[in-house]
Formats: sequence, structure tokens, C-alpha cells
Amino acid sequence: MLSTGELFANPRHLGSATRRLRRMARAVSRKVGPDRRTGQRPSKRWDHARADLARTHARVANQRRDALHKLTTGLAAQYGTIVVEDLHVAGMLRNRRLAKAVSDCGFGEIRRQLAYKTTWNGGRLVTADRWYPSSKTCSGCGAVKAKLPLHAHRFTCDPCGLVLDRDVNAARNLAQLVVAGSGPETVNGRGADRKTRLGGPVATKRQPGTAPAGKTGTVVRQRTTARRELTHAH
Repeated sequence: MLSTGELFANPRHLGSATRRLRRMARAVSRKVGPDRRTGQRPSKRWDHARADLARTHARVANQRRDALHKLTTGLAAQYGTIVVEDLHVAGMLRNRRLAKAVSDCGFGEIRRQLAYKTTWNGGRLVTADRWYPSSKTCSGCGAVKAKLPLHAHRFTCDPCGLVLDRDVNAARNLAQLVVAGSGPETVNGRGADRKTRLGGPVATKRQPGTAPAGKTGTVVRQRTTARRELTHAH
């Protein structure tokens, strides 16, 4: 969805091929496949069925790639500045009702292609902060809602009475992040409700010459260090 109200529908290539893929997967399971425990070799029919299934998966991937290239090429050539959101796609995939549709969209690939295609065309790509409440903020008066459930497809502002599609409202908020007169345009996504916790410890690189005194050089092995400490203790 663009801030102009133009909608780019999801082609749903994977959804259209789901029935065929399911049927072909069942055909593969009915054939005699390989067995590592007994050393059994797959039958010719299993090889043919598996090749057909692989070709169908490749066709779906190629169709999605082609559609994304056409979309990003058109946007990069038409608009000088494009604003996208830093979506938490991994968190969206945890919703079992949205995971398939989100995966079929290719949000990460869209952002990757826009990054270099805007450079090719002399434009720029602006990435909004992940925690910017684009969907919850009114594009008319700036009021921010505390909550906006996913099933609410229309945004209604209580202070000013503005009512419009939630994606159009979010796209307009993203467009306002760009300085006026630079030809802004937006590709919209939903905002996040909370921050994502770090998955593990964060490593920091030590700059040269910042090691403590007496600790320069290579680090000795742990066993050697423990043996030296026991020797000094006696």
C-alpha cells in the first residue's frame, strides 16, 4: 500500500499452488523411496515424482521472484524517495494464521531489492524505526492509539474523527517522515507492540591498544592457566 492509496495485491503464488504441491507430495510418499538403514535404493517412479515436486517448488519461487522484481523496479524508477518499515518478520511468522501469507509476500526480499535499485536510479531508501507506531498514529492530527488489533482494517481517530484504511493511514505517516519536496513515497507495514529481546549475548570488538596492562598478547589455554594457579597456591 502506497501513501497515494495505490494497492499492490499479494499474488499468493504459494497459496495458488498449495493443492498441487500437496497432491504431488502424497504421490512421492506412496512411492518406494531410499532407506539408509537397509541400503534400499529409490525406485524410478520415486525419482520422477520427487523431480516433479521440486520443479513445482522452483516454479513458485521463480514466479515470486519475478513479481517482486517488477514491483521494486517500478517503484524505484517512479519515485525518488521510498520509505519502508523495519518489520519484525520473525515475530510475524510466529502467528500460525499469518505465517504462510507473510512468507509468501517476501518482505525481506522487497527491502533488499529496493536498497540497491534506488541507488541505481539516483534515489534513496529511508528505513523507519521498527518501533515507530505508523499504524496507530493518526495521519491527520497525530494522536496515537494505545492498541490497534489486527482484525481492525480501518483506522478511526477519536479526537479528530478521521476514518480511513489502516494501511493508507500508516503509509501517510511514513511519508511524513521524509522532508517535504523530496518526492516521498512509502511501502507500508504494521508497527510492533513491544520490543524484541536479544536472543543472546552481544559480542563487542576490542579496538587495538585498549587491552589492560599486562594482558597483551595471546591468551593461554584454560587448562594451562588453572595449572599455574594451583602451582602458585602450593
